[in-house]
Amino acid sequence: MSGTSYVTAMSHFYRGEIGRIMAWRARLDNTTNWAITTTSTIFTVAFSLREVPHIIFLFDVAIVSIMLWIESRRYRFYDAFRARVRMLEAHFLVPIVMQSDLHQSDWRKLLSEDLMIPCFKISAFEAVGRRLKRNYVFIFIITLLAWVTKIFLHTRQPINGWHSFYAALAVGDSIPSWLVASFFFSTFASVLGITVWFAMKSSSEFTDLGPRPLWKI
Repeated sequence: MSGTSYVTAMSHFYRGEIGRIMAWRARLDNTTNWAITTTSTIFTVAFSLREVPHIIFLFDVAIVSIMLWIESRRYRFYDAFRARVRMLEAHFLVPIVMQSDLHQSDWRKLLSEDLMIPCFKISAFEAVGRRLKRNYVFIFIITLLAWVTKIFLHTRQPINGWHSFYAALAVGDSIPSWLVASFFFSTFASVLGITVWFAMKSSSEFTDLGPRPLWKI
């Protein structure tokens, strides 16, 4: 293939990959919007009606968790196609802009293999961690804080200490306090633990500290 034909074909390929990642990016926004809308609706119902038990926030946590899992699956597809775009930008566009050959690897072979046999670039757990760190940690924290607020506002007995608060966690005679407390604190610890771990260990595409010379594209 001649130089002009090659550049034209690669330009169309790059534009097509940009369109593909934009479509997957829109799908990520959809699931986040669903999680926020569901949380807002449950908040309205919980605080508008005193008779609604505080356990309704458990369903909110469950629904948001499902949205997080769906979004993490979509993010893996988005990240896989974004990797192609970044490879084209780094190894095809940069040499054109710099007017020099800056090939750092056999990127054409890697890109061809990925086109023939597509694969994910990150694990499902890392995808969950990235989406949790980016958006969902705030939804979970606000939900858990609203859960505690609901208990204080609409409890049948006044809360004046840890023992009365622990007793208020129970929902009638069917759901004991220890079960609600276990779910609440395990969710809170898991969300914060995963978020902090990925904030410290996982690198993202952008940085505030300047270019990373050892960043693998």
